[in-house]
Amino acid sequence: MTDARRATEPLRIVLVEDDEPIRRRLAAIITGWPGATLVADCATLAEAVAAIEAQSFDLLVTDLKLPDGNGIEAIRLVGKLRPQAESMVISVLTDERSVLDAIEAGAAGYLLKDADSLDLIDAITDLMAGRSPISSRIARVLVRRLSERGEMAAPVEDRPSLTPREMDILWGVAKGFTYGELAERLGMSRQTVPVHIRNIYRKLQASNRSEAVFEAARLGLIRL
Repeated sequence: MTDARRATEPLRIVLVEDDEPIRRRLAAIITGWPGATLVADCATLAEAVAAIEAQSFDLLVTDLKLPDGNGIEAIRLVGKLRPQAESMVISVLTDERSVLDAIEAGAAGYLLKDADSLDLIDAITDLMAGRSPISSRIARVLVRRLSERGEMAAPVEDRPSLTPREMDILWGVAKGFTYGELAERLGMSRQTVPVHIRNIYRKLQASNRSEAVFEAARLGLIRL
């Protein structure tokens, strides 16, 4: 799909989720968003495979644990048959093997099922813009693996310079505090917090909380 089409037409999304209440909730979020069209709503891997083979689409949003297989198989099939499309996981699984297998299969994002509607829409928007949205707990899994491989802790001279106040806020972001909680804990106005967070994102070249936490840990600024 070209950039021009992305800017003018809704994203075509294939959803794969076996839990009916969760599938309905996710489907409602997608169908209620003007930026997307739900082209397939699947409860099994077999249904997902049929949908992937039958039509063109822009994004696969899939669970991993399905009654007849694993969503990773659907992600691999997307890479083979629909290389122009992207894949994103939304799952309860946070173990290292599931996360790494999904990403190695081609998933460009990984959210947990506790994501609310704004989180999901923001994640889809980020992913289609070329970024990799990941929940903070998933970022920790990746950080641990990078650390084990010795790929962490950039040289001090290569690390961005954050002020002490920005470091305080970064730690709060890593712990999942809201803007209001950060303001209360650090004794500042709530309106000031987003200003500091934007500066942190700019210095870390991040676009959201999870990317900021991941980059900060990868660079050795914080330890999770």
